[in-house]
Amino acid sequence: MTTPRSRWTRGRSGWALGTALMFTLGIMFGLIWENLLLGIVIAAAVSIGWLIAYESWRGRNVGLENRDDDGAQL
Repeated sequence: MTTPRSRWTRGRSGWALGTALMFTLGIMFGLIWENLLLGIVIAAAVSIGWLIAYESWRGRNVGLENRDDDGAQL
């Protein structure tokens, strides 16, 4: 018995569009500064941060505060 494959959802389209836009802007930034590698590295760093924020927003965990979590205590 096969499991049904998940479809391409609207959330994935937003993620793919945002990632493509981040890399395009990073490449353009790199070309302006005449350092393409720098633009790609900056685009990768920004897109990872954006992906974390986007997934948090989709999961409705923005501003989640756990009152029982005091952080790391030694």
